[in-house]
Amino acid sequence: MIGWKFSAFAPGEEGGASFEKLLKLFQELLVHTSGDVSEALSWLTELDKQYSLTDDSYGMADFIQDLIDKGYIQPRDERDPNFVPSAKMEIALRQKALEDVFGQLKKSKRGNHNTRFGGKGDEATSDIRPFQFGDALDQLAVSESLRNAQINHGIDDFHLTHNDLEVKETFYQSQMSTVLMIDISHSMILYGEDRITPAKKVAMALSELITTRYPKDTLDVIVFGNDAWQIEIKDLPYLQVGPYHTNTVAGLELAMDLLRRRKNPNKQIFMITDGKPTCIKKGKRYYKNSFGLDRAIVNRTLNLAQRCRKLDIPVTTFMIARDPYLQNFVEQFTQANNGKAFYSSLQGLGEFIFQDYKNNKGKRYR
Repeated sequence: MIGWKFSAFAPGEEGGASFEKLLKLFQELLVHTSGDVSEALSWLTELDKQYSLTDDSYGMADFIQDLIDKGYIQPRDERDPNFVPSAKMEIALRQKALEDVFGQLKKSKRGNHNTRFGGKGDEATSDIRPFQFGDALDQLAVSESLRNAQINHGIDDFHLTHNDLEVKETFYQSQMSTVLMIDISHSMILYGEDRITPAKKVAMALSELITTRYPKDTLDVIVFGNDAWQIEIKDLPYLQVGPYHTNTVAGLELAMDLLRRRKNPNKQIFMITDGKPTCIKKGKRYYKNSFGLDRAIVNRTLNLAQRCRKLDIPVTTFMIARDPYLQNFVEQFTQANNGKAFYSSLQGLGEFIFQDYKNNKGKRYR
């Protein structure tokens, strides 16, 4: 039988089983089980039986006790002895997601949508250019400027003129308010493909990047099925797909409402989805149609895309499905919004989102 070999976690010449090795695997299982500690431990126990992840010196009971002692899991409350992930574990899951997703991004080549502009900014690059009036002195490339002065004037009559000066090129890093929309309709787990787990990992990684490296930026996360609602960043590991249709209109309306409250002049929407809109709300009732592209639903969605365009809110759609008629809808949506669309595999989702976020921070929308 062909299966996965967990060689990185198995005891061997590198000192046998350890808490750190098992923790990484346990964290991966926690994301797949939407934060269910009991189920994740059950899976880990089965993997241990099959692949001998532990040994006599360090067993599953030791690992569970360490999880408790180190504060990674805790009882739900005094009346419920079942364990749940602690705040420390939630932070660790986001940090691991950032390492996994962004680590792969650094190893891969740059995307094809570079939109960053040079100029006076706050992120230095390796490029050097001649000094221009108005450039800040803290951008001065001292070694290059002194070398130019020596070449142009010599050592005996050494002096420095403005023609000798060079400065380090920088990128302007604008403040950004981002809303990340995640499709949690039933199709995100259909056809034997788990699409929601990669989406959760990317959302956790993006939230960790923004909160640690770009604290002046804001990130709101919303999910949409029959309706749309906002979730906290700490709730991302527990996100689950429901028996929902795809109400993209509800998601866009909520995203626009959240961005309306943000004071940053630069705003954007990232939308992760795998299908077409199949639901809208008419009054208190839902109008649903899962078969083909319903014009009433599509037109409402395209109208909202145009409204976002008028408000200078670009929508970047990350489509994790390859059906031609679905791509045709995304093309119409993108044209109506004057935004962007990426047709990504699950493996490339993180790369596209991180590269586009970095690119968009290097420009002003207004």
